[in-house]
Amino acid sequence: MTTLTIWIVAVFVLGYFFIAIESLTKVNKAAVALLMFVGCWTLFMLDPGSYIAGALPDSMAQAVSEVMEKHLGSTSTTLFFLMGAMTIVEVVDQNGGFNFVRDMLQTTKKRSLLWKIAWLTFILSAILDNLTTSIVMVMILRKLVQDKKDRLIYASLVVIAANSGGAFSPIGDVTTIMLWNKGVITAIGVITEVLIPSVVSMVIPAWLLSLQLKGNMQGAEEEAVQQGGSDFTASQRKVVFLLGVGGLIFVPIFKSITHLPPFVGILLVLGVLWTVTEVFYRNLHRVGDKGGMQKRVTNMLSRIDMGTILFFLGILMAVACLETIGVLEMLGEGLNVAFNGNHYLVTGIIGILSSIVDNVPLVAGCMGMYPVTPTGDMAVDGIFWQLLAYCAGVGGSMLIIGSAAGVVVMGLEKITFGWYLRHISWIVLVGYLAGIAVYWLEKAFLF
Repeated sequence: MTTLTIWIVAVFVLGYFFIAIESLTKVNKAAVALLMFVGCWTLFMLDPGSYIAGALPDSMAQAVSEVMEKHLGSTSTTLFFLMGAMTIVEVVDQNGGFNFVRDMLQTTKKRSLLWKIAWLTFILSAILDNLTTSIVMVMILRKLVQDKKDRLIYASLVVIAANSGGAFSPIGDVTTIMLWNKGVITAIGVITEVLIPSVVSMVIPAWLLSLQLKGNMQGAEEEAVQQGGSDFTASQRKVVFLLGVGGLIFVPIFKSITHLPPFVGILLVLGVLWTVTEVFYRNLHRVGDKGGMQKRVTNMLSRIDMGTILFFLGILMAVACLETIGVLEMLGEGLNVAFNGNHYLVTGIIGILSSIVDNVPLVAGCMGMYPVTPTGDMAVDGIFWQLLAYCAGVGGSMLIIGSAAGVVVMGLEKITFGWYLRHISWIVLVGYLAGIAVYWLEKAFLF
């Protein structure tokens, strides 16, 4: 490893360290990720010839530009998908599309509510995404559960179920979106083979948490949640919900039919939903109702969390630099040697690491470390890639800071790192290991 390579790795590690201690420095992780991205590639330009073979000195700048544009193109497909999905969910939510979800959860029994929350979160996170689903479910919990101690248990279950639900769906988590966009997993493959392990990783923790809840709800709202928050009629809200959620379900089908990248399908759904809601609001305007016009898609676009988008841009492009200089390939070979090529151990450890550091760069790194092979564990829909989707998704639940869903719930419900570590982490670990065992049984006897 050359001195320049060591400097590039050092910049990445330093940037990662400051991302990890964001809560202490109060510096947004997106800013650090962008600096890390620029710093790595700037150092790369000091001697690009040592990393890009075959390029002539007078055409080196052009060669570097082509390499970066290639990585940027791959990264952009993920970013456009995320921006489209985030906008669709925001439009559905702001226009009353999720109102019926609140009514479905009405109950007075604590354990009954727990299982309703578990399954509904699991299903919604597979269709939408785990971050958005967590926000919606916590907001609903605040209306249903008044006891703070009980609500912490429910909120922790939301984190677990959201991450497990996103692990088997090609559109349920940023990491699965990345793997799907890269072409190392297929929608049918990951759903059919990772679904049962994901269910197990949610059901076991849910059962263990249910043992801590007894009796009926105290002080919960008994009246039905009002159908507010939208200027649309009930039928129009249903149309918005069906177009938004149904459209997200249609995206994998669209990809299989047209063979276009997934972000094209998500933009198709956004375009249709945008057009329909514009027609609805145009009719409202005609009858003199100008209220709620701020909920049009043009205004929703300003609500996209650009900080998150820029964070992904910075982290993915920084990882692309490590891939280009060959560090990820060396690390992958080292892991294979250390664990004698046992992909269950390799991915299992990656999953545990994803609870400490962000799973996005971990998965991005793995995609750079390991090449896709025609057959075997590293083939498309092979054991390694499917386990990576499961482990990176579910493993993030082990610590409250290990996933985007956990971080947002931590902020909303003021869950402390220590409380989650003492009461929830071991429960998640049991479900995580059980899911891996179920996947091994599937591969041994079914697939």
